[in-house]
Amino acid sequence: MKSPPVSSPAVIGVPGLPWGDAERLAWRTRQTRHRSYEADVLRAIDPMQGRFDVLTYGELVCGEDRYPLRAVRSPQWVAGLPGVLVTGGVHGYETGGVHGALRFLDQCAQGYSGRVNWLVVPCVSPWSYEHIQRWNRDAVDPNRSFRQPGSAPESAALMSLVGAYKGQLQAHIDLHETTDSDETEFRPALAARDGLAFEAGSIPDGFYLVDDSRNPQPAFQQAIIDAVERVTPVALPDHRGQLIGSPMVARGVIHYDFQSLGLCAGITGARYTTTTEVYPDSPRATPEQCVEAQVASIVAALDFVIQQGG
Repeated sequence: MKSPPVSSPAVIGVPGLPWGDAERLAWRTRQTRHRSYEADVLRAIDPMQGRFDVLTYGELVCGEDRYPLRAVRSPQWVAGLPGVLVTGGVHGYETGGVHGALRFLDQCAQGYSGRVNWLVVPCVSPWSYEHIQRWNRDAVDPNRSFRQPGSAPESAALMSLVGAYKGQLQAHIDLHETTDSDETEFRPALAARDGLAFEAGSIPDGFYLVDDSRNPQPAFQQAIIDAVERVTPVALPDHRGQLIGSPMVARGVIHYDFQSLGLCAGITGARYTTTTEVYPDSPRATPEQCVEAQVASIVAALDFVIQQGG
């Protein structure tokens, strides 16, 4: 499930100047559809009707393309049970999150019905999934857009869905990947788009989590780390004690301010929140292991919430 290489943005625009509409259009015309949201996601969800509640929570319109936005919910939403939100594919190129969410639904979700209320959105950004992109069609990062006003349409649609469950969600696990293409394509693209100089970084070799700096929950993060390291290696800090430029506050854990950055993991106000980061390009792991790591993360999060009694 590795992503194919994508083109460099370096030739778009004038170095040092932020992109305008013409540059964004030039970027969009270079994007190629590599895979099918309908084949990979919608056809996987359709057979779940009857077992679970399948919801269409909106439609993403991208030029002539229209994408129905689907969520899957536990078949009975029981008042008084803790609720858990699982999201994948906020960054469409991060394949393991999408397929991890789908595999959890297919193989594990039924065992949690009646024990916890769960809501799973396997692919938040369908256009980005098909084009293997971090950004949406407008060269906007959905995972910096979970705020009002001016949200990316993918983000706005998810916020509208989640708003109906306000006060009912105890946990949210947002499934992501960190890939080599972050360093070779997406961070250079971000620098070019914003008229900044690109500063090279490094990619952690292994799984890690991002906790909310405003609401740290170390026991929740530790439960996920413990489960995942049975499946795939946990990332070690670099020589500065950091992962991806942030201090490692616990084994395999860093902190971001979810709210100020407009991150998906900050939309619920839930007590327990985290962003997973698997590394499918690692020589120590396979993309299949990364999908399994995402499933293990979801299961660990649900088990933790159940053990805490909500």
